[in-house]
Formats: sequence, structure tokens, C-alpha cells
Amino acid sequence: MKRLFTFAVCILSLHFAEGASASTADTIKFANPTQLAIPGYLAVYKQRLDSIQKDVPLDYNEYVQSYIDIYTRHKDEMSHVLGLAKYYFPIYEKAFREAGIPEEIKYLSIVESKLDPTAVSRVGAMGPWQFMPATAKLYGLNMNSDVDDRRDPVQASYAAAAYLKDAYMEFGDWLLAIASYNCGKSNVERAIAKAGALDFWSIRQYLPNETRGYVPAYIAISYVMNYAGKHGIPTQNWSTGEKTDTVLVDRSISLSNISRVLNVDLHELAILNPAYKRQIVNGTIAAPRRLVIPQTVSGNYAALYEALNSDAPAPTITFANSVPSSNRFIPESHVVKRGETLADIADEFGVQLQDLKDWNNLHSSKATVGKKLWLNDSHEIAGMPEKAEAKFITYKVKRGDTLSNIADKFEGTTVDSIRTLNGLKKGALQPGMTLKISRG
Repeated sequence: MKRLFTFAVCILSLHFAEGASASTADTIKFANPTQLAIPGYLAVYKQRLDSIQKDVPLDYNEYVQSYIDIYTRHKDEMSHVLGLAKYYFPIYEKAFREAGIPEEIKYLSIVESKLDPTAVSRVGAMGPWQFMPATAKLYGLNMNSDVDDRRDPVQASYAAAAYLKDAYMEFGDWLLAIASYNCGKSNVERAIAKAGALDFWSIRQYLPNETRGYVPAYIAISYVMNYAGKHGIPTQNWSTGEKTDTVLVDRSISLSNISRVLNVDLHELAILNPAYKRQIVNGTIAAPRRLVIPQTVSGNYAALYEALNSDAPAPTITFANSVPSSNRFIPESHVVKRGETLADIADEFGVQLQDLKDWNNLHSSKATVGKKLWLNDSHEIAGMPEKAEAKFITYKVKRGDTLSNIADKFEGTTVDSIRTLNGLKKGALQPGMTLKISRG
């Protein structure tokens, strides 16, 4: 499986070839990513990576720093990616949740394609997850004269999740699974045999050249997507908007016809439905196809239905992600039940996860049992009694952590505030314990 991070790789290769003396990679050298002798002015990068690490290790070394430097210099490009992420990431997260793999692997699609569903590599890899034809077929993606599911963000994400889960089951390490996504499982197996080790940094020298930079690029892009604001990178608005409806259609109809009926720009429809090579939704009764349209007022659904019925027997139309408000009652609020997550609640009521967090002034995806959540924006957040709870985030203590280095990871946080907030005596910490951190 190939990837599309040439805009970083090419610059990095030229940079090293020219021997630029000011390069971060020339001024710091780590024997391995766990080495602690990091210059003070760079320690903040490691601290920030530590603070966002979840299931996938986010090791820090000169290779990672080199890619961070490159990505943060390309502010316009990264600003565009941040805008696209608001639409594509909820799709990826849903697929990954259902597959049982870490949601943070969604950042890999940026390394692969910069979130461009029409991206094509020099060797023929296609789509946001850059599937080669053979691997795409193996994971159930269809390719013919009418459709290329590799370009479908939904289906390609489920296929990517299945591949990564298979790779993790084989290697037992997420960085090795990610490496295999780039160079294939067999190359990783050979590198493991040569190195006699089971971690990426130990086998890195035995992997293909492009894969040696692939994992550091993933770690770097994870950093940039979380700390873009620290580097003056704004989020660009995506022209098509983030909210859409999904319709399952059991007949063939052109996107141009849908464009005319709904008075929606054809180019916008094509962006939302990139899998259709001839811009025709080729659904059948046996195999209905997905049509994504910008979220619109309920009156337009009648026009859409009329278009679908214009010259064929009445089709079956199912709104897969959302239902017109006239046909579905959505309460104003919901009380979190045991076992529910914010993502579950968003899916149940057909709202965007980020909207749910915004309406309730939440900064994490944790759902507190018994908490009342608003399901729309009709309430002023300032008047919510739960607002104080959102002033805190949580941090899981890692081996070697001290109150001092934890405080350094979060702006406006001090050792005394952590100790007071968590009722700690003598600053005693244990790996695995969860701390409340004030947001200031």
C-alpha cells in the first residue's frame, strides 16, 4: 500500500541533501526515542506529544521533529487540511470505533492523501486511504467503469480500519501496523526477522526508505493537528460545509439532475460523492447506492423525491444519517446512561459529535453518567449549570511522570493547582492514575 506525503518527503530529502546547517535534524541526535537528553527549547514538543498520546505511541526524536518543522512551515496547506478534517474525521472516527481500533489513526489519512478523496499516487494508489487495486479488492472495495470505492470516504475508511486491525493482530504494535500500511506486512515481517525486535524504531533501518519516514510523519501530523494554533495555523472553512444528509437510492440518476433539482452546485455534489466516476449514482433495488447531499430544508426532500421518480417506478429512499425533522422527534436534551459514549449519543440522535461537544461546552469525548446533555443549540451555554465541569481535562499518569513535568505540559497549570485539585499529599503519583487538570 502506497502513500502520498511527497510534499514533506521531497522537501526533507532536499533539505538533508543541501546540508542546511540550521536544520533541527542537524542540531539534535537521539540514540533512540526514549532518550531524555533533549535540548530545553525542544522539550516542549515531547511534552505536548506525551499529553495527547492515547493508544498509539507518539515517540519523539529528530526524525519526528524534522517532519514537524516541514508541516508547520506549510501553513496554508495545513490550514486547508484542518478545514477538511471537520468533515472527514467524523466519518473516519465512526468506522474506527466500529472496528475497535484507535480513533487517532485518522491522522494517517493526511499523510496518505491530505484528505483528498481523488488523490492518485504515481503507482496508482487511490483515494483518501490510498488503496492499491489488489489490496482494495481484498478488503471489499469495488472498482469498475462506474464506481471506484477507493474514493468513497466511508467505504475506504472501513477497509482501512480492517487492514490496520489485521496488521495489529499480527504484530501486536500500532506503529508496526501503521508501517505495514505503507510497505506491506511482508516487508515488516522481514525487517523484524533481521532486527530480532518487535518495535518500529529497532527495525526502522531494515524497512524500505519511504517507510522509515512514514511513521515519523504520522507522529508529526498528529502533533500539528492538535497544536496548529501554537504555530499560527488557522482552520480554513471548507466551501461545501460540514453538515450533510445521506440518501440510499435504488436506481440510476445523474448528479447533474440532482444538482438542478436541489439548486446545488454540481461541483459540490461531485466532491461529496467522489466514488462515481461518471457522476451517475448507479443504484439498484438489490444494491442501493449512497448519495450525499448538503443538509437542506425539508421542503427540498420533496423535490429530490420527485427527481428520483421522474421517469422510473417509485424507488426506496432511506435517509441513512439524518431524518427530516417532520418525521423524527429529537428531544432537547438527553441524560447520559451507563455505558454510553458521546459518539454513541451523537449517532443515536443524528447530530455531529463536534456539535454535541460545542453545545455542551465539552473539551473531551468523555460522557459522564447522569449528566444532562443538550441536543441542539437553543440553550445558552453560559447558563448551563454543568459549565464548571468543562473547566477541567483529565491526564493519565505515565511511568516517570512528576508533578512538575505534568504541569509544564499544560498552560496555566502549576504543581500546587494539580495537588490541590486532586487532593494529593506529598505529590505522590502512580502510573495509570488519572488526574484532573485545570484549564485555567
